[in-house]
Amino acid sequence: MKPLVLFLACLFLCSQSLRADHITGGSMSYTFTNFADGKYNYRLTLKLYMRCNSGRQFNDPTIFGVFDRITNERIASISDFPVALTRTETINMNTFSPCITNPPAVCYEIGYFETTISLPPSENGYLLSAQVVYRIQGINNFVSNYNNIGATYTAEIPGTSLLPDAPENNSANFTANDLVAVCSNNSFSYSFGAEDKDGDKLNFSLCNAYQGGFGGFGNNSNPPQSPPYSSVPYDMNYGGSSPLGSHVKIDPSNGLITGIAPSDGIYVVTVCVEEIRNGKVIAVQRKDIQINISGCSIASASIPADYMLCKDTRSITVSNFSSSPLIKSYNWDFIDVNGNVLYSSDSRSASYTFPREGDYSIKLVVNRGGECADSSQSAVKVYPGFMPDFRVEGLCFNKPTRFLDASTTVFGRVDSWKWSFDGSGATSPLQNPSYTYFNPGNKQARLIATNSVGCRDTITKTVAIIDKPPIQLAFRDTLICAPEDLQLRASGQGNMVWSPTLNMRDAHTATPTVGPFSTTTYYIDLDQDGCLNRDSVIVNVVDHVTLEMMKDTTICAGDTIRLRTVTDGLRFTWTPGEQLIRSDVASPYVVTPVSTRYSTIASIGRCTASGSVLVTAVPYPVANAGADTMICYDTPAQLHGTMDGSSFKWIPDIGGGNGHGNLLNATVKPRNSTLYTLVAYDTRGCPKPGFDSVWVNVLPPIQPYAGRDTSVVVGQPLQLQASGGSAYYWSPAEGMSDYQVANPRVMHSAAHPGIRYRALIANEAGCLDSAFITVKVYHTRPSVFVPNAFTPNGDGRNDQFSFVTAGIQKVEYFHVYNRFGQLVFNAYNEMQKWDGSIGGTRQPSGSYVWVVKAVDYNGSTYFDRGTVTLIR
Repeated sequence: MKPLVLFLACLFLCSQSLRADHITGGSMSYTFTNFADGKYNYRLTLKLYMRCNSGRQFNDPTIFGVFDRITNERIASISDFPVALTRTETINMNTFSPCITNPPAVCYEIGYFETTISLPPSENGYLLSAQVVYRIQGINNFVSNYNNIGATYTAEIPGTSLLPDAPENNSANFTANDLVAVCSNNSFSYSFGAEDKDGDKLNFSLCNAYQGGFGGFGNNSNPPQSPPYSSVPYDMNYGGSSPLGSHVKIDPSNGLITGIAPSDGIYVVTVCVEEIRNGKVIAVQRKDIQINISGCSIASASIPADYMLCKDTRSITVSNFSSSPLIKSYNWDFIDVNGNVLYSSDSRSASYTFPREGDYSIKLVVNRGGECADSSQSAVKVYPGFMPDFRVEGLCFNKPTRFLDASTTVFGRVDSWKWSFDGSGATSPLQNPSYTYFNPGNKQARLIATNSVGCRDTITKTVAIIDKPPIQLAFRDTLICAPEDLQLRASGQGNMVWSPTLNMRDAHTATPTVGPFSTTTYYIDLDQDGCLNRDSVIVNVVDHVTLEMMKDTTICAGDTIRLRTVTDGLRFTWTPGEQLIRSDVASPYVVTPVSTRYSTIASIGRCTASGSVLVTAVPYPVANAGADTMICYDTPAQLHGTMDGSSFKWIPDIGGGNGHGNLLNATVKPRNSTLYTLVAYDTRGCPKPGFDSVWVNVLPPIQPYAGRDTSVVVGQPLQLQASGGSAYYWSPAEGMSDYQVANPRVMHSAAHPGIRYRALIANEAGCLDSAFITVKVYHTRPSVFVPNAFTPNGDGRNDQFSFVTAGIQKVEYFHVYNRFGQLVFNAYNEMQKWDGSIGGTRQPSGSYVWVVKAVDYNGSTYFDRGTVTLIR
């Protein structure tokens, strides 16, 4: 097995290397050499294009096929033949205009496959063909997600039925230069010009690119398929006649393509040239090439060839498509048919409203009188009221679908139509064409219409192609009470026939009348031009109305309940209506505040039945949980509940049994604020409980604070400051400005080793707590007291060095220096203390200098200095 596996792997990989997905275009041509031995002799050339530096090679050889030009049959006497690659050349665009920004690389490698062929005389003529696979992925004007799309290149040799000397023909040969830089959203021109040695008149047109090359592993070694050849799958916004969009046209006399390029990407463009001799088209030759449109820009006046103001306005705003940074100025002129300038603008965009309908023009000049100057003039059609439209008949696949023009115009008359039916490239110039779709699904149909005053517009619609014509039925299953007539209702396009016809009138219409005496299934058959569909309606027949009411029931007053019935009735009338949410349904919902008997009449046509149900309404049990209350933290609360039921419970559970009546007035001690709900039950018939809730708001613990212990001097006012509550009581109250505020002032007339003040603090619920502060009173001037030694040895005694203030309002700094003048400690209040180290490094024993600067309670500056001894 291993040799076979290796062979298959090699075959696949080798074939992949021969893929032609690097081929970007081509054309086929021939020259007539002579007539000898009863045959016409030709020199045949296939010219293929490939992007430079693709890393690929031309396939060698390529197989040619010969077919009858009219019948498309392969010529049996001429075998398909291989043609070797004769020569190659490289063409490269090296010189660019100074008016182009970011010019693209334009380079092609061209391969020539040349041979001779001898053909016997033929009335029909011949079609020569070669195919390659596959085109590259990502072509912008193809439908998205296309796959394995090949290319076919052909040449036509006319037969003697056209002209006796027609076979002695030299094909039109495309000779124009392909080195063209095309920039997105910019004006461009691309020549597909050709020469004809015979002097035949040439007529150029944009046409469908061909698919081809589906066989084998994806190489060119397979014979070409027989014609006719299918179009590539164009995106709906493009087509063979508009491969670059609606702003690009071709001159039929010389093959020059001009217009505004679409967005950057790769686009397949195919040009057909007709050879016309003595007024007859004797042959059509083709050139197919992929144009790479890049994101470069050209300093140009890039505006469409024409503007259409044909819908509902005479106003227009125009802009230059080119966004080149080399454009320095704009000059717009709006011109009437007599050449008079109606309006001018030097802005990048210009807006204007034309005074009346008619023909006008717009001229744009960029960089007037300067470098990269350019101009362009466009026709403007101002004929509002042109509305392209169409409708569709026949929606079955494999059957003709008719497209009926419904276009209207206020000016002139609608005079041309161009239809596109799907991505196959099929088109029609008829006003009301037919087209056959070969598979169901949503299709995009497009109409480009013109009128006799020059307006042109496009409309696109989605056409749902189905496998059978749709039938819409008003109902599929219904009920009557015999004897009774019933009208069946259907809609659809085509001929309708209903069956069975017993007891039926108007069976060949959409709305027959039936009067069956037993349950019957009626069938409708729809024929839309041979496209068939069938559907059915069941008519159930009864001779009376069945009605079974629910049993009488009890509910809680004011609740909603559904009155359920079992019935085959179709229409219903319930009373009393004011309590019903809907009174015309079989099982309505009702709101019952008081006991009520509800009655209904059910009917099927003329047959009726009646019934009633009693709904007894019992009031909800009443529960009252008492008023909301507030308690101190970690204190109990008393609940005061009442109810008129037979039993109750508290939620959350407060403990105890349901038989203890004192639970209605229970004592609770919640840690946090809690909602207690009293649930009351009774046995009078209302199965639902009554509810009421009480909120017990537990205040947080008081955080009492009277301030830090401090020192003052005799005669110094001291502002006390307590916090943590809503009411305050200080003691002892001697010397205080007000002992019932948070911040009383106190002044001392004598020294004291420490007065202990108590602040009794209360919150909004009257909860109490206390805080204390000790005040030392010195009989001295305002001072900063500093010790003269400390021993930071970790024994817990005198380990830290700091200071004590008396009569001092603010300490600006307290510095400590070693004997080298280095700052070793800095503080701003007496809470900051030095442990005898710097950055974690213990300082040696010795004397250290301290300096303090402060402001006393009178606002005077206080300064002092001294030494402290560090002892280890």
